[in-house]
Amino acid sequence: MNELRLSKRLETVASFIPTQSKLADIGSDHAYLPCYAYLQGYITMAVAGEVADGPFRSAKQQVAKTGLSDVISVRKGDGLEVIALEEVDCITIAGMGGTLIANILEAGKEKLAGVKRLILQPNIGSHVVRQWLMDNDWELIAERILEEDGRIYEVLVAEKGDGKKPYDNIEAEILLGPFLMKERNDVFLKKWEQEVAHWKQIVAQLTEKATTAESMAKKQELERKIRIVEEALR
Repeated sequence: MNELRLSKRLETVASFIPTQSKLADIGSDHAYLPCYAYLQGYITMAVAGEVADGPFRSAKQQVAKTGLSDVISVRKGDGLEVIALEEVDCITIAGMGGTLIANILEAGKEKLAGVKRLILQPNIGSHVVRQWLMDNDWELIAERILEEDGRIYEVLVAEKGDGKKPYDNIEAEILLGPFLMKERNDVFLKKWEQEVAHWKQIVAQLTEKATTAESMAKKQELERKIRIVEEALR
């Protein structure tokens, strides 16, 4: 990868950055995304945030190598603590678990005051992110699902608004995604067929071995999710 070529996953994230944005990319790794976004003319400046030493140094090196140190500020810190209030108007968080993304947004809630758009790419647990967005008056406006190198990724895009607006059937759509359910592309169908098969294996194991209240509760929760998905895929 060089500064002008991103993975399909990150390119999809970048495609939702509004022109002339001031961007914060949280968990920026090598800062490929902000470098690419600036070179494509999507953004006027960026903050690349990293909590770990290695990725922080890699991001600084990449930004310097690309000649963008005057417009992309690489900062070390946890989540949204790397940005000042109203410093940016678009935030990207890509390549983390959904629970971690939701925790970052929750912990940095006061920093979201001037932010117009969130572009979030959870590796797992997209439903946790959707729930957080809905509960905090961020309206989901677009979703994408894609496969790259044998892995399936979802991208969620939200703006301030009515958190409940995209949902008709909250239980199913929080889990599967309201826009993705409508589109029902091949990657979406593949993901959920695989998930259901995996859950059924676990349920079978728990049926044989489940003795504690905790394992019985897990079995019931999986059975509930299987019903939701199978009904949605009919």
